[in-house]
Formats: sequence, structure tokens, C-alpha cells
Amino acid sequence: MTPEELSERLLDFAARVGKVTDALPDTRLGRHIAGQLIRSGTSPAPNYEEACAAESRKDFVHKTSICLKELRESRSWLRLIIKAELLTKIQMTDMLDESTQLCNIIGQSVTTAKNKSNKQT
Repeated sequence: MTPEELSERLLDFAARVGKVTDALPDTRLGRHIAGQLIRSGTSPAPNYEEACAAESRKDFVHKTSICLKELRESRSWLRLIIKAELLTKIQMTDMLDESTQLCNIIGQSVTTAKNKSNKQT
């Protein structure tokens, strides 16, 4: 996958997060999760763009690590939406799967970059 393709997937994920948050019920829990999810779910795309323009490998690792943290947080909120039955599991399956795939892709990128850094020192 090219950096451009990954960037596009992250933007698609952010757009889908927006739709999920809009579909949540207007309850105390729904509003709380919506606020948290909109923050964590929309930040990986711009963080990844920043990582692609990193000034060093260490900077790249740092910025992609932030992206990974936000994706993991988003995945946790998506799981809570299902557990709390705010939206159905059927509605959330693709979104949860995409968050897991993105975590795996970004996580592997972080690991690879760290390994390359360690070999250079």
C-alpha cells in the first residue's frame, strides 16, 4: 500500500466516524462517546500526513505512534458502542474491522521504522 492509499483510507475512516457519531442517540452516553470518537477518529489522517513529512525517522516514529494511539482509542469507542447497544453490531462490523486493519498497518509501520532506526545506530 502506498502512502497515498493509506492516507485515503484514513480520510475515509474519518468521514465514516463522522457518520457514526451523527447516528448515535442523543443520550448522555451517546453524546459522550460521540465527542470522544470524533476527536480520536478524525485525528489519524492529519497525523499520518504530518508523519509523511517528518524531518527524521525519529519524528516519523513519533507521529505514526500518535496516529496508532488515536486509532486504538477509536477502536475502543467503537467496541463500546456495540457493547452499550447504541448501534447494532451489524451496523458497526465493517467500521470495527477497518479500525483493526488500520491499527495493524500503522503498527507495522511503527515497528519497521523503529527497527530501521535501531540498525542505523
